[in-house]
Amino acid sequence: MVTYVLDSSALLRYLDKEAGALRVREILRACSSYEAALCISAVQWGEIAGKLRKRLGPVEGMRVLDGILLGEGEIVSATAERAVRAAGLKVDRKISYADGFAIDLAMEAPDHVLVTADFDFKAVEDLARIEFLPAK
Repeated sequence: MVTYVLDSSALLRYLDKEAGALRVREILRACSSYEAALCISAVQWGEIAGKLRKRLGPVEGMRVLDGILLGEGEIVSATAERAVRAAGLKVDRKISYADGFAIDLAMEAPDHVLVTADFDFKAVEDLARIEFLPAK
């Protein structure tokens, strides 16, 4: 079974109804019907929380955040080991630290597919399976 690893950009595209939103909705539906699994790094989840809080305020931002995954997805902790690997990816591949957590999670297993709208991940597409959402 495929496990989709969502980058914050993919979920933001979904929430903003931008290019790729329908694909993310398909993924969320597949996960809710147990045809696929879903996970997101706690660091990426925090990025989404911050953007929603800035846009909507603390109460409404949390309401939206709480309704996104609805129990279908797993938020994967940022362990010390994962933090070191993300830092290595940042330095070696010139990607952001937060992106390092997402690609590290995608690299965990061959059935993991990172879903993103961030084309900075082109720098690491040789490391894991990546599905790029369409450009805006």
